[in-house]
Amino acid sequence: MIEAARLDFAELVIDAEQRIHGHVRETPLERSNFLSQLTGADVYLKLESSQITGSFKLRGAMNKMLALSEKERANGVLTASSGNHGTACAYLMNYFKIPGTIFLPESVSPAKLEAIQSFGPDTELVPGDGIEAEKRARNLAASRGQVYVSPYNDPLIIGGQGTIGIELQRQTENIDVILVPVGGGGLVAGVGSYLKSRDRKVEIIGCQPENSRVMYESIQAGEIIDMESKRTLSDGTAGGIDHDSITFDACRNVISDWALLSEQEIAAAILVTLERQHLMVEGASALTIAALMQNPQRFAGQTIVLLLTGSKLGLETLRNLLAATDHN
Repeated sequence: MIEAARLDFAELVIDAEQRIHGHVRETPLERSNFLSQLTGADVYLKLESSQITGSFKLRGAMNKMLALSEKERANGVLTASSGNHGTACAYLMNYFKIPGTIFLPESVSPAKLEAIQSFGPDTELVPGDGIEAEKRARNLAASRGQVYVSPYNDPLIIGGQGTIGIELQRQTENIDVILVPVGGGGLVAGVGSYLKSRDRKVEIIGCQPENSRVMYESIQAGEIIDMESKRTLSDGTAGGIDHDSITFDACRNVISDWALLSEQEIAAAILVTLERQHLMVEGASALTIAALMQNPQRFAGQTIVLLLTGSKLGLETLRNLLAATDHN
């Protein structure tokens, strides 16, 4: 078990930047005129939805895979994912010719399952939510002596995701607030810890769906708790958290406020982003848009960054959202 208190997440991010530079895309940071006018703020969108494989997850997975020894690669890896981490790992397993299996919850979106399988890895669907898939992969990896590639509970994964923070510093100055989707907490632990190490005043807002707010409720309780997750459009942040997760303390330290979003708010944000920004984003990406729209007045006069974390919105999901809008 890793002792989270001994980890310097900001240094992990700097190490990751040196390792993965040139292997991942530096994604654009674009000002949103629509959201800036809505809030009276300068609102910027960090388009990780345009990252290779369609989400920020490639950063952490790349950092982990590049750090493996030749023996570890040859022996194979196991991982678990609700979709985007699995797609990143599948892409890298194909690229580096690493054997292995990706375990997914049975509820995985068809769009994400298809993306994963297009790279040719072995896949296995596991009943229950993402935490059950993680348990299955982690236990098998331990029994077989293979590397388990966690979606979030790994210093190398967190360091890789945090490289977004280094890019943001290159792309803009004086960020007042950054809104970050939160599932297992790897993204916000990395990005938040790095940005806070450079400017303690930056405010980090964690965004979760009301239907799966495990990290939020855990922080309120002062410990990681088990709770049922309902189905949510934000499938990329859904599910439980490892009880030994190193992200818990980091989230408690860097997140200063939370936004919990209803399914209606997430759906509206997906459609607004498509209509006004001409960007296709999945539910987890839309959390930050929804959070901004939930309380636009509080951001007036500030420089705001929204992380748009992934692009894999299934066609059937989009049809359903549009149909629901037509009926209202």
